[in-house]
Amino acid sequence: MVQIVFIGFGAGIASALLFAALVSGSLLSIALFYLAPLPILLAALAWNQLAGLVAAGVAATAIGLFLGKWFLIAHLIGIGLPAYALAYLALLARPGANPGEFEWYPAERLVLWSAVIAAGVTALAIPAFGLDLDSYRAALKAGFERVLRAQSGLPAGQPLRLPGGGDPGRVLDFLTLVIPPMAAVLSMLTSLLNLWLAGRVARLSRRLTRPWPDLSAMRFPATSLALLLAAVAGSFLPELVGLATGLLAATLFTAFAFLGFAVIHGVTRAFPARTIILAAVWAAVLVIGWPALLVIMIGLADPLVDFRARAARWSGPKLPTHPSKQ
Repeated sequence: MVQIVFIGFGAGIASALLFAALVSGSLLSIALFYLAPLPILLAALAWNQLAGLVAAGVAATAIGLFLGKWFLIAHLIGIGLPAYALAYLALLARPGANPGEFEWYPAERLVLWSAVIAAGVTALAIPAFGLDLDSYRAALKAGFERVLRAQSGLPAGQPLRLPGGGDPGRVLDFLTLVIPPMAAVLSMLTSLLNLWLAGRVARLSRRLTRPWPDLSAMRFPATSLALLLAAVAGSFLPELVGLATGLLAATLFTAFAFLGFAVIHGVTRAFPARTIILAAVWAAVLVIGWPALLVIMIGLADPLVDFRARAARWSGPKLPTHPSKQ
């Protein structure tokens, strides 16, 4: 027990230092800030859930002592508790069919929960900018204008001019619309990246208690499509309710992009040119961008079509099959 507390304390201090690095304002500090959940996740996955909970509490307390209560709340709600929640879920298990076997919490549900948590955390930050949609967007717009002015070196009294000659008002309106869902998606991506990194480190150190999941075998339940449709429909509601459900829709679309990549990785296992195909797909998504829509469409269709099960009928046993399909 004492060892767990010490591990959690050290991980919490490490997370607090990574979070506090953002104060310097450098590009490196931004990268370190996004790694702040990693020590908490590593403490939980390599030791146990209690170590992760201690780490989250110590990190938030240290941040609060040195930077103030608002930073304490920001770390606890935005980093500490979400990291602990994902680690807690990742370590859940129930007895399997045979003695001594366990069924571990599936990776696909971790991806879905990361989408829900990221959208919820981003939505909780909305009242800091305004209690209604107009005041929220006005506060965001004013903040973006200050950033653009600082980058261009314009004083507050002069009209804002953009380097490319575009309409500043339209640019600010566009940023106000796209930045909130982008922030939710970024929160989800960094959470999953830190979870993956923590799992790999724990596995290399032989302290990961659960087996490494076959990510290419992920399959979302059919109810995930219903949740996505409800979130998309809710995004058309007025005021902050529509904004919050729009955040959930954005993160769920990202989750289905993960599923689409899992399908592509699974189906291509039987292809001789698999490495070339996967490299081309990833390069197209990362460089061009719009092919990600095709990947999302594959993910959206998979709960209904099950591409890997269909492909397994003619390609043999190389393709990953979900336990429910065996």
